Amino acid sequence: MPQLAVIENMLRDPRIWRGRVVEQQVPSASTGHAALDALLPHRGWTLGTLSEVLFDADGTGELELVLPVLAELTRQRRHVVIVAAPYVLYAPALRAHDVQLEYLHCIEANENEALWAAEQCLRSGICAAVLCWPRQAHERSLRRLQVAAETGQALGFAFRPARAATNPSPAATRIRLPLRSDGTQIEVIKCRGGMVPTRSIAFRASATPAW
Repeated sequence: MPQLAVIENMLRDPRIWRGRVVEQQVPSASTGHAALDALLPHRGWTLGTLSEVLFDADGTGELELVLPVLAELTRQRRHVVIVAAPYVLYAPALRAHDVQLEYLHCIEANENEALWAAEQCLRSGICAAVLCWPRQAHERSLRRLQVAAETGQALGFAFRPARAATNPSPAATRIRLPLRSDGTQIEVIKCRGGMVPTRSIAFRASATPAW
């Protein structure tokens, strides 16, 4: 039998893993930023995973980065929970981004309570997305959030200081927002299911802050 035919027969075996085919079947939600979608292996935020957003300073675009997907989820009448946000959310700005406020829920909690609340919301199967700010979280705490997101098939977002980038993390996706002289950039520093991109992209926060 010719060598090519042997290879074709082998690839028909369902036990053979074919990376690109499997990747296309991974459910995801668009980030709402075309350039970022193009960098991510599943063309958006992967459902059932934890994503970390690492930033240099508050208000440099960390919340604006996820507002498009929050708007889309709430338009679908799906629930989004924000746990222990560091500032009071500015409702007019959220409405300007088309976030449907009746499906947005805010929980006030201290650091320890916030991690527990985020985990329960992710695990519930009711919440489409959960946002939290675990600034002092250990890898074990983040792993619990990752497992909870898998269980509830939710989008988990953990916002952390940029210095956390040097620490290991179980998050499926890690994005850093370095603040440079020409504005905020987007760097993908970890993305499960694909190679880490070697380039960053420009990102400018909305002129209407969410807080």
